[in-house]
Amino acid sequence: MDPGTIGVFIPIVALSIPIVAIWTKHRKEMMQMQINTTAEKAAQYATSNKELEDRVRVLERIVTDGGYDVATQIEALRDTRKVEEQLEDRRETSRN
Repeated sequence: MDPGTIGVFIPIVALSIPIVAIWTKHRKEMMQMQINTTAEKAAQYATSNKELEDRVRVLERIVTDGGYDVATQIEALRDTRKVEEQLEDRRETSRN
């Protein structure tokens, strides 16, 4: 290679190094954002799964306990759920 060609490549390489560094930093930040979003979704699914498990336990208890009035139990659970929802709403309001 002649000195003229080398003289052209030196500035190109010198300018491409910061561009690659900026691009790499951007990719790292994007991946971190994706990780955070995935973690939030996993937490939401875990919460939803816990609620469903609780509901199934209640239904199993209602079905297996034959000595109680089913309608009375369902109404009692609705009342309990309303109280729990109100408490949860208050907690969310106080957090914000």
